[in-house]
Amino acid sequence: MNDTLIAQAPLPTEAEMLAAPSDQYMSARQLAFFRARLIAERDALLDSAHRTTLHLQEFESTPDPSDRASLEEDHTLELRVRDRERKMLHKIDEALARIDNGTYGWCESSGEPIGIARLLARPTATLSVEAQEIHEARRRMRGG
Repeated sequence: MNDTLIAQAPLPTEAEMLAAPSDQYMSARQLAFFRARLIAERDALLDSAHRTTLHLQEFESTPDPSDRASLEEDHTLELRVRDRERKMLHKIDEALARIDNGTYGWCESSGEPIGIARLLARPTATLSVEAQEIHEARRRMRGG
């Protein structure tokens, strides 16, 4: 099947992705599905960042110290959320790069498939469930 036909074919549903035979793992259609999902998530994060930036730029002068403290706390919380979203944007960009270079969906530790179910839940995953558990156990042992 050529790329033009793949591009014109509708993206598979999650159910179709989960039911696909293992020999179709990370097929062009599956990669197109995850690319679309990652781009949609990136676009939503960028839109949220834009709205937060506009909100933070709104000057809300208030003479009441408790109101001012509440506004500052709200801004601090928004900045923390924005920082998490910035990190997620970086992970999304890395996942899109892995789609481009042919490594998306494969565990960077073992080289085994990460699995469709895990990628549906966490499209930026770089480790299989087993490798992630080992990674977390090692991190706990180091105290980090």
